[in-house]
Amino acid sequence: MKLLPTPEQAAALAATLSLCNTVANEVSAVAFTRGVFARQKLQKLVYAELKARGLSAQPALHVIRKVADAYTTLHAQIAAGLLGGEHSRRRRKAVSKPIMVRADAAQPFDDRCLSWQMDARTVSIWTVHGRLRSIAFTGEPGQLKFLATHRMGKTDLVHRPNSRARGDATPTRHPAATGSATRCERPGSKLSRSRPRS
Repeated sequence: MKLLPTPEQAAALAATLSLCNTVANEVSAVAFTRGVFARQKLQKLVYAELKARGLSAQPALHVIRKVADAYTTLHAQIAAGLLGGEHSRRRRKAVSKPIMVRADAAQPFDDRCLSWQMDARTVSIWTVHGRLRSIAFTGEPGQLKFLATHRMGKTDLVHRPNSRARGDATPTRHPAATGSATRCERPGSKLSRSRPRS
């Protein structure tokens, strides 16, 4: 789904991604320095600081999960030997510094901080400048039908800078519904949707 924000809405969405990813890098540095990678333990260390930085509860938790999941993936790659042996240059480089995310990397949202109004073809989303309502969106007919007929779950806000529109959204189909998790990639700032994990 492609978002069609006004310039003011686009600026708020960009600021939201920027702050979420800035603090994600700070959380990653804490995780790396302290050697704490589990979600709950990391949450105890950084949650209050994220709230003080301006994130509401759910975005703060999603930032923590994003960082913890990144380290889980890194450790799984190491365990599987995908980064080479213990003394390989690639592995040493991967474990020598904190994981970093781009300033415009995707940020997950859930139903508590984002909602879709299908009849009006708009979304309401939490941002660092408050809740934005009535952000227009569009998409291909099949994607719109999928969005309307499946339960809302997790949604990723993604920025695609080469899009003429400042916003974009993409459903991520749930494996139980389609047989595989599929993401339709389109240029722009995106929202991709999937069911929450159990």
